[in-house]
Amino acid sequence: MEWTGLNELREQYLSFFESKSHTRMASASLVPKGDNSLLLINSGMAPLKKFFLGQAVPPNVRVTTCQKCIRTPDIERVGKTARHGTFFEMLGNFSFGDYFKHEAIAWAWEFLTEKLAIPADRLWITVFESDDEAAEIWEKEIGIPHDRIVRLGKADNFWEHGSGPCGPCSEIHFDRGEAYGPFESFEQAGDCDRIIEIWNLVFSQFDSDGKGGYTEMKHKNIDTGMGLERLACVMQGVDNLFEVDTVQNIMKHISEIAGVTYKQDAKTDVSLRVITDHIRSTVFMVGDGITPANEGRGYVLKRLLRRAARHGRLLGIKEPFLYKVAETVIRENETAYPELKEKQDLITKIIRFEEESFARTIDNGTDRLNDLIAALKAEGSTVLSGQDTFNLSDTYGFPIDLTIEMAGEQGITVDEEGFRACMEEQKQRARADRASKVKTSWGGDAAVPKGIAKTVFTGYTEMEEPEAKILAILSGGEAVDTLEAGSDGIVILDRTPFYAESGGQVGDTGELAVYAEGAAEMTFAVADTQKGGDGHSLHMGTLELGTLHVGDTVSARVDVKRRRAIMRNHTAAHLLQAALRQVLGDHVHQAGQLVNAERCRFDFSHFSAMTAEELRKVEQILNDEVLAAYPVTMEEMPIEEAKKIGAMALFGEKYGDVVRVVTAGDNSIEFCGGTHVSNTAQIGLCKIVTESSVAAGVRRIELATGSNVLDLLAQSEKTLHDAAKALKLANITELPEKCAAVAAELRDKNAEVDRLTQKLANSQLADVFADAAVVSGIKLVSLMLTDVKPDVLRKMGDQIRDREPDVIALLACVNGESGNFYCVCSRSAIEKGAHAGKIIQRIAAVTGGKGGGRQDSAMGGIGKTYMVDEALASLNAVAEEMLGAE
Repeated sequence: MEWTGLNELREQYLSFFESKSHTRMASASLVPKGDNSLLLINSGMAPLKKFFLGQAVPPNVRVTTCQKCIRTPDIERVGKTARHGTFFEMLGNFSFGDYFKHEAIAWAWEFLTEKLAIPADRLWITVFESDDEAAEIWEKEIGIPHDRIVRLGKADNFWEHGSGPCGPCSEIHFDRGEAYGPFESFEQAGDCDRIIEIWNLVFSQFDSDGKGGYTEMKHKNIDTGMGLERLACVMQGVDNLFEVDTVQNIMKHISEIAGVTYKQDAKTDVSLRVITDHIRSTVFMVGDGITPANEGRGYVLKRLLRRAARHGRLLGIKEPFLYKVAETVIRENETAYPELKEKQDLITKIIRFEEESFARTIDNGTDRLNDLIAALKAEGSTVLSGQDTFNLSDTYGFPIDLTIEMAGEQGITVDEEGFRACMEEQKQRARADRASKVKTSWGGDAAVPKGIAKTVFTGYTEMEEPEAKILAILSGGEAVDTLEAGSDGIVILDRTPFYAESGGQVGDTGELAVYAEGAAEMTFAVADTQKGGDGHSLHMGTLELGTLHVGDTVSARVDVKRRRAIMRNHTAAHLLQAALRQVLGDHVHQAGQLVNAERCRFDFSHFSAMTAEELRKVEQILNDEVLAAYPVTMEEMPIEEAKKIGAMALFGEKYGDVVRVVTAGDNSIEFCGGTHVSNTAQIGLCKIVTESSVAAGVRRIELATGSNVLDLLAQSEKTLHDAAKALKLANITELPEKCAAVAAELRDKNAEVDRLTQKLANSQLADVFADAAVVSGIKLVSLMLTDVKPDVLRKMGDQIRDREPDVIALLACVNGESGNFYCVCSRSAIEKGAHAGKIIQRIAAVTGGKGGGRQDSAMGGIGKTYMVDEALASLNAVAEEMLGAE
């Protein structure tokens, strides 16, 4: 058994199974396609589920893959142990109704003992307790001693996930030797990690109804999984995944930046493991088009990134550094995943942007924690509630360990049990959501009769299919033979011009009809067209006239006006991406889009709001391309040829060997399966409507084309006329001058209001000074004002401090349901112990508000406005405490 690098092991495995007539498939994206039961791909089998279910045809009945996976349920344990990680690669070989147990077992044994030369006497086998067939193959065909075959129950050796395909499994285990503990029994050796599982062979031979019923399947499948990092541990003789060569190289880079060494300090080791694991997950997620967000998989990414950045701070790293480590991750993995190298600039930019954002967030979290601690002290409490701790974590991304540490420094303990209760409540909600999705994870288009041919799409060139045959009708979740007038249903045709929603382009609408002597006998109004799991186009709508039967021949007509508007917007989206890359840079990639008849909504990677000049340039380029009347061509070609001519692929998307390439003008060449105009001139005109933020590092432009631009112009013109009418103007050309005059008039009147308000407040102040209390030679002034702005409070407070050498003044203003406190302290008051910021913290807390500031002046917010009088009345007690009055 020779030392073998992780990258070499991956290639050895895939090549071995290619020699067994398997087709090597590239790893699927971490973003599941057509499977709402998963947030992220978490197993080698997950992307192949459609093949096991017969919903799609695999490229071969034998397939082998190395699938990148992410699992996050144990994220809090990552780093604390060397066993847990979120990212891993899963090696697998699969059979779809072809070979079964004999071959799967024999080839697994051959690969381990002959290809890798792992000693046979260090391998143990487990089988399902009643799987005599597998046990007999291992013992009689492979030659495994009877006492090295362990039978285990359903919890250990039976693979099942809800309803659907399932079956017994056989696991291969490796004995790491006495260095990991004594061998008293298989179970005991497994508990102490002396024996570890390295390969799981699943024999998918039953169909489960999810209620305990199992039916033997006619066509049985093989699904195997072996963790690449786990295998590398065995071949490299190391304890855990963090010591595997490629992973260790990543950790060494982190150690170099932090100036620390692994295995020198237990606390430091935790942070090194967290960062190493999380940056691997981060790079692969961003590489598959995931961007940081506040929900879904984007939230998982944000959490991983911020947890890694937080542990960087614990190591003393103050500046952004993860984007530098990302380069090492890419270098260690680019042989198997060349797309990471291709997207390196974008990956590092997104990571750096999020690091910088987190730096600001953690500072905001610190401020929020300080406010909570100040309020607790004002109340005389020493415990930070679980809810507040959870909010810090959930809203600010502020880790509980940091909350405990910082609060402890100020004598405050954290209600950890309450925090865990809040976390559990959140997890229960997430579990319930996942459970509801799992129920449908094997569902697909279950109502579609088996054996129905794929729908042929003719809509690239035609808007009408005069003779389309009805292959199936679905209604109420079931296949039916007929549909009556007034009923909703789904119709599947043998061929159709209707585009099924895909790639951000909405599905077509229109009509299916049967005509006799020029009159309609049957009309089915198509409200939407969606893709089915088996390559069917699902025409969804309502039968308005007549009766529909399976086998009928109908005329299928797309809503031409709507489709043409969609085509204009889709081609404009391609031109928009090219224009954005010209103006902003090559880091711009599509991050999502929605193309319908009204708008093109285009999401793209960029890290700041676009300026007015940038938007003007992009819009000018777009319209220049339109007016140039460039032909738009669509051509199918091998993917390698498409890459050579510079065709852009959708970020994070996987494509087949043959792709459709759309060329529009001189600068836009993209992979695309959507429908387009034949010439850019058909777009008519382009107008950017809005530019906004979608998520960190992702911007969105909404664009109008064709007649929709005319609608925008008409709407804008109406708005101008309405404004002119309101200002009693005869001509809209007078609007700018009139608006400037009105604004100037309002400024003058507001200034006069402020002057009069100040004058009124000053008159009230004179009366207050007459009755001011005196503590240790310092006058205490408190005053409540209504309907004044915070600026007036500041002016009054500053005037008081300038006028009186020995004073503490507390002013309050309320405007509706909100208000502010402002406190000033003279120099002599400060010298005697007064502090305006601390006074505001105490006073604002009485109302449930917050605030703080400098020694001489501070501002705070009012929580409950009805508590203002009580808060003002507490000034004397607070001042006496600070000034040390007896």
